[in-house]
Amino acid sequence: MSSSAPILFSNAALLDGTADHAVEGHVLVEGGIIREVSDKPIRSASARVVDLAGRTLMPGLIDCHVHVIASVPNLGQNAMLPDAIVAYRAAKLMREMLMRGFTTVRDVGGATHALVQALDEELIEGPRLVICGKALSQTGGHADFRGRYDHRDPDYQTLRLGAMGRICDGVEAIRAAARDEIRQGATFIKIMANGGVASPTDPIAFLGFSKDELRAVVEEAENAQTYVAAHLYTDEAIRRAVEAGVRSVEHANLITPETAAFMREKGAIACPTLVTYEALKNEGASLGFPADSVAKIDDVRLKGFESLEIMQKAGVTMAYGTDLLGAMHRHQSEEFVLRGRVLSAIDVIRSATIHAATLLRQEGRIGVLAEGANADLVVVDGDPLADLSLLTRQGQHLPVIMKAGRFAKNELNA
Repeated sequence: MSSSAPILFSNAALLDGTADHAVEGHVLVEGGIIREVSDKPIRSASARVVDLAGRTLMPGLIDCHVHVIASVPNLGQNAMLPDAIVAYRAAKLMREMLMRGFTTVRDVGGATHALVQALDEELIEGPRLVICGKALSQTGGHADFRGRYDHRDPDYQTLRLGAMGRICDGVEAIRAAARDEIRQGATFIKIMANGGVASPTDPIAFLGFSKDELRAVVEEAENAQTYVAAHLYTDEAIRRAVEAGVRSVEHANLITPETAAFMREKGAIACPTLVTYEALKNEGASLGFPADSVAKIDDVRLKGFESLEIMQKAGVTMAYGTDLLGAMHRHQSEEFVLRGRVLSAIDVIRSATIHAATLLRQEGRIGVLAEGANADLVVVDGDPLADLSLLTRQGQHLPVIMKAGRFAKNELNA
């Protein structure tokens, strides 16, 4: 990345979701933060000027559901890869995410604090990385990839960097696991509270963890001043998790209007992930996704768009998520277009800006064009409110990408 000297973005169409439309303005960046936002020209003798000539200036995009360690779709095989290979592949995946305009991502299973530190030390280049460490699963749950005939202790797999999660059974075990992930640098806790597509022995309808276990892990998260995110598909699973205090509902494909209204009442936030099911349906088998998992894709895929409509009508806040695996990570930005089939463009953009920031508890710091916010910015050639596909194509229409006041990409004023 280039230096952090003052940068003045002039003549921009500012769009971050705080208004229903873009507004003309100017933004001064200094010391890694946004120093000034004005509808009048900003004067600065020391700033380098980037004249956007009416292009759209947005906050860096936020993806709230990624797995940066998942370089192959077969997650059981992924967990057995050498840690060094997983780390190098994760670095490549994160660099590609940044080049799509994603300046913050929330990893919901697998990434460790060592990757966060590598980014902080600029050993590798990528988005800001928010982690839960290893996701917590019961035996036979969505992070148990041993299959029916593998009776080894699960730690042979789940201690590896390439593993998505760890196994814990019982109230005391889930408390200990949550505390241990926080000790290791997790800033929230992720649990597998429902059956899943990628795992071999848990049909979608399976409920993960007892109610006592759910309440215990929520208490541990709250004690650590944070929250629980849960892998959830079925209406029953969503309801019991939100009743227990789960704040972040991942996927939510099979939700009903009644449970969506309950989520809204309790202040829970949804993170749908439509694009991964489309990618798995089209490419999963050819990329090594197990046959048992391929057979479960449509159980959730076919209800994805309806779930967005249900939650939108109920007033549920929705953040942007993708949940892609392996080579399918390249479809990350296509979630914008898929959501745009049923939601307004401004609501889709809010999901990757202000609503994502709310979910990450970083309001005012990311996902917004405001004084004091981190200078994570993207420039769009055109108006994404008129054409969400401008945010796709691997950053083709993003001539400028900035993270923390430094250019990761600048094709306008090199």
